[in-house]
Amino acid sequence: MTARTPSLKALDAIARLCARRWDYHYTRAKLRSDPVYGAVTEALQGSSLPVLDMGCGIGLLGHYLKACGHSVPVTGFDYDERKIRSARHMAAAAGHTDMSFSAGDARTNMPDFSGHVVILDILQFFTSEQQTSLLAAAAARVALGGRLIIRSTLRDDSWRFQVTVLGDHLAKLTRWMKASPTSYPDAEQIRRPLEQAGLSVSLRPLWGGTPFNNYLIIGQR
Repeated sequence: MTARTPSLKALDAIARLCARRWDYHYTRAKLRSDPVYGAVTEALQGSSLPVLDMGCGIGLLGHYLKACGHSVPVTGFDYDERKIRSARHMAAAAGHTDMSFSAGDARTNMPDFSGHVVILDILQFFTSEQQTSLLAAAAARVALGGRLIIRSTLRDDSWRFQVTVLGDHLAKLTRWMKASPTSYPDAEQIRRPLEQAGLSVSLRPLWGGTPFNNYLIIGQR
């Protein structure tokens, strides 16, 4: 992969793939402002392994990677069937035949896969025990030379954490998210199962220009 930073025109072209007006405005703002897409692209640079996007939503990560020149297959998986329908529509509209999406519950039906695994902003919707099981299952799907890339809010006593909790509840009230947050992990709750699965773990803040208490956690096999 040769990474490049997509132009605003390229990002807006992704937004125009959306069939719903709400999705269009959400996509346009999200791709322009959220630092996670660039961070994931950087973490995947130089690899030809396929990507599993757990909690993919409407599939924005896959489109961003394509806009950066990442041509490997992307598999998306999400609990929300409405979002999966939108993701399939966008992939078809873009002509991306190597992007596929399915709906299901990661706690019981995670897809068979080997490559890179990406988990963005969903751990807080699981209990602590479910988080541990999900992380172990995700780590088992990381191929040799692959990475498990996670963006998650971490529980601490910062003002950023309080703002993030409020934002997650607002996402439920506006029906963008189907569920309310259940349990926010701390750094050790994420690091421990990944290291037990044989991954080398690094962690750094990924706040960007947002007020949210987000961190980028990478487990390398």
